[in-house]
Amino acid sequence: MTTASTSGGQNIKPSQSGYAPVNGIQMYYEVYGEGRPVILLHGAYMTIGTNWSRLIPELAKNRKVIAVELQGHGHTPYTDRKLSLATLADDVEALMDYLKTDNADIIGYSFGGKVAYQFAIKYPQRLKHLVIISSTHKSSGWRPEVNNAFKSLKPELFDNTPMKAAYDAVAPDKTKWTKFLEQMFASAAEPFDLGDENIAKITAPVLIISGDNDGMDKGELIKTYQLLGGGISADFAGVPKSQLAIVPGQGHVGLMQQTPVIAGYLENFLK
Repeated sequence: MTTASTSGGQNIKPSQSGYAPVNGIQMYYEVYGEGRPVILLHGAYMTIGTNWSRLIPELAKNRKVIAVELQGHGHTPYTDRKLSLATLADDVEALMDYLKTDNADIIGYSFGGKVAYQFAIKYPQRLKHLVIISSTHKSSGWRPEVNNAFKSLKPELFDNTPMKAAYDAVAPDKTKWTKFLEQMFASAAEPFDLGDENIAKITAPVLIISGDNDGMDKGELIKTYQLLGGGISADFAGVPKSQLAIVPGQGHVGLMQQTPVIAGYLENFLK
């Protein structure tokens, strides 16, 4: 995973970018296009560019795309502030206030998907549609080997990787790289569970996208989809508002490189 990058998309420039003062940190953001707002929450150790460069040009054709870099990632400075999903969701909500955005669709990939689930639970009135790409609302949503890998991460595993190069290219203080990694490692190793009962209360339509071999426990994924009203016989009960897409032949990193596939799902869902 640390040797792959999803960069290489079209080189379009944001119409707006900068730092928003949110909850004691300065969170970096970029805005592209015009239309109904959609917020992008990246995966762990990633930047806007490494996660979303291929997808932003597609979304920006008819949407206002707000891409952020979460605590310690990319342009957003490292801080000793405790890293938690609740705080990160609060940051997203505060950014919406800063940008005078009442509500938005939210797309979260991997680590960003956990934050997106937390946002949906804490701020339902500010969410229109939720898209979760290769992520889960609890530790048991990952296969055992993935959870075991989270417990054995070391900074040297990230040496000479695209993630390290991307960080060095934009971070305000490159000397914080190891501290940032250690903060993220501690977060990854800590079991979490946002609660099945909370997922079941999400009223916004949810699209779950997963690779068939992306490290997600597919049994748990189906249970999550059922909590959202899916997994039924639509011929008898009607088509549920939430959707599940399993992309064949894809792992965790490769899934985000399937731009035409993901863009097609999003175009149909985010109407």
